[in-house]
Amino acid sequence: MSNYKILIVDDHFVVREGLKLILETSEQFQVLGEAGNGEEALRLTDELQPDVILMDLNMPVMSGLEAMKQLKDRNNPIPVIILTTYNEDELMIQGLALGAKGYLLKDTNRDNLFRNIESAVRGETLLSADIMQRVITAKERPNDPGPARGEDSSLLSEKEALILQCVARGFKSKEIAFDMGISERTVKAHLTSIYNKLGVDSRSQAVATALERGLINI
Repeated sequence: MSNYKILIVDDHFVVREGLKLILETSEQFQVLGEAGNGEEALRLTDELQPDVILMDLNMPVMSGLEAMKQLKDRNNPIPVIILTTYNEDELMIQGLALGAKGYLLKDTNRDNLFRNIESAVRGETLLSADIMQRVITAKERPNDPGPARGEDSSLLSEKEALILQCVARGFKSKEIAFDMGISERTVKAHLTSIYNKLGVDSRSQAVATALERGLINI
């Protein structure tokens, strides 16, 4: 059984301890360290080289988003799963655009926590239906000016847009392939084309960018 090394980053001690206690119920996970802000997270990431970072968004000294930007600028491949609360939808969208591999509410259950970590280590992006609905709702608020449409509207083919909509709803490539009557390899080829067209390199970035530019309508 693989042993995944985790770095927990949150400015609330109780949250860190709660996650640590859950993770320590399984021999599959090892908590390497804890940080209370983004600055500490960057230092410990360089020092410890974890397999996954659980990252809070809103912290003193340096936010989780700023830490993610710096990790991206350094081309650091360590996957980040964002820890979020019910009132951080706009920050979630920014995190998606930065390539977060998943989102967890801070009161998440054990199975969901483990499933997200395992997906992140495999390089997959786990976008649960409830989290994506919150992102979509945030983009549809009345005070949101909405995406600028125009030549962008025809950037993706009809099939690419459909596949990306399925991704945004939390479906995996295998499920999309079955529903559309095509091979999983074809789905992945379409995703590669979508990434190239949008200038992104992950499912989360593709969904965030497509929502921002009005390319998909969920």
